Amino acid sequence: MSTLSRDQIRTLMAEVLAAQGKQMPDDEQVNLEEIGFRSLDFSELALRVEDEIDDELNFDAPELRRIATVSDVLDFLEQLQSS
Repeated sequence: MSTLSRDQIRTLMAEVLAAQGKQMPDDEQVNLEEIGFRSLDFSELALRVEDEIDDELNFDAPELRRIATVSDVLDFLEQLQSS
């Protein structure tokens, strides 16, 4: 399985946001609600990561509830790739 770097995941996240006319913040500590990144956006991002790595990411909904910032999203997707 190939893996994406944090910067590559960040680029994919920026693409998901840009498709909705939203902008990726420079500060990774920005709260997801502030930038309008919703759970559906996370699902789209996860699918894009899966397409890029050509593998399925397995995670549980309770794990998603802890995600609050851009950094949390990037950390979470990085960890999923290595598990």
